[in-house]
Amino acid sequence: MQLFYNSEIALNTKQITFDKVESKHIVRVLRKTTGDVLKITNGKGYLFDVEISFANDKKCIATIIKVEEKPKPWNYYLHIAIAPTKNNDRIEWFLEKATEIGIDEITPIICSNSERRIVKLERFEKIIQSAMKQSLKFSLPKLNPSKKFSAFIKEDFEGTLCIAHCEKQTKNSLKTVVQNSEKITILIGPEGDFSLDEIAKALEKKFQPISLGESRLRTETAGLVAVNIVSYIHQ
Repeated sequence: MQLFYNSEIALNTKQITFDKVESKHIVRVLRKTTGDVLKITNGKGYLFDVEISFANDKKCIATIIKVEEKPKPWNYYLHIAIAPTKNNDRIEWFLEKATEIGIDEITPIICSNSERRIVKLERFEKIIQSAMKQSLKFSLPKLNPSKKFSAFIKEDFEGTLCIAHCEKQTKNSLKTVVQNSEKITILIGPEGDFSLDEIAKALEKKFQPISLGESRLRTETAGLVAVNIVSYIHQ
């Protein structure tokens, strides 16, 4: 299935017009023409069948002929707050793979030991959208603007709260902590780990120290392992 994404489609939408980039892809690359049917999601849990009524590589128009609700296949809400990596490719890899596995919300957090403090949110959003389409998912993860850890930790949190850090401290396995959780927030620190002050502030907000296994993991690997553990536990 070739899946397209258009956030503007609503349940009462009758017709859509593709932009120049997608129109060119549809007509020239996919060689679609009038009467052909395309699959589109709005990233909000719906799949739309649309029939091309005007095929032009600069302006392709389609009429919606079918709408199908597509609930997400997991029964929890997972929010990962993760420090962007020094190597941008690594955090982009995390975004792609986490979306493919299943995640609901992502917040880039800037920590005391962060080596990367500037986040290209538009680039991140495109990677997430592409991964959603490639993995045939119909719910787009929410990508929040980057936020300093000091500001993020002051927010109100609900559900199961976890922090993965490398300091020697009694920690429970993430597998045990999230067994019956419906809403989960997990903090993943930068290459230099969270500072002691950041860990203390997280503990004050009732975040539980968790273990992701015996190995010391890179930031992006830790984030993906956390996503995978939560997915596996809730199967």
